Amino acid sequence: MAKYPIYLEMSGRRAVVVGAGAVAVRKVQTLQEAGARVVVVADHIQPSHADALRLSNVELILSPYHKDYLAGATLAIAATNDPALNEQIYHDCQAMEVLCNVVDQPALCDFYTPAVVKRGDLQIAIGTEGNCPAYAGHLRRKLEDLFTETHGRFVEQLETMRQRIFREVTDPDQRKALMGRLASDESFDIFSRKGQNRWTEYAIAQITEGVTP
Repeated sequence: MAKYPIYLEMSGRRAVVVGAGAVAVRKVQTLQEAGARVVVVADHIQPSHADALRLSNVELILSPYHKDYLAGATLAIAATNDPALNEQIYHDCQAMEVLCNVVDQPALCDFYTPAVVKRGDLQIAIGTEGNCPAYAGHLRRKLEDLFTETHGRFVEQLETMRQRIFREVTDPDQRKALMGRLASDESFDIFSRKGQNRWTEYAIAQITEGVTP
């Protein structure tokens, strides 16, 4: 069955990661970058991994896992090397209505973490229903060559113009047509070849003149 793709707002929300190996460290860093309050539960943490986990909004708990650590969590990730423990974490999450991801066990996942191309505010997520993360990673590397930091800066400027359009243009259809024009390949070509200032002039002219029926 197809999954429902979303970008989840995690700022200020509790996320629990059980385990402290290399995979867990990557999960923690991604959650921390998203603004989550991350709790890492592990009965042992290697010094090198402990250093990587010393981040703001990350709490390290040296303790065997207990389901009480899931209280108040939006999501949890089980990344231990103990399959039985990972399965127990999954079942505890189901009972407590906490979204769970068990690393490398698609059948024990409420959600999958996609491979992501990130260019500023532009994010492109690639998922394979959890079936082949390696292929998702392969596609990510290909897309990283296609989408550059220029695309990320373009998105930032589009948002600035979108706000201006909402202030100055009252007709919804005209707003939609304007944003379609500004988000086009032609518009991006102006931005990438001639620079931000020239593109801003172009965008303002489009808004001022409106859309010709």
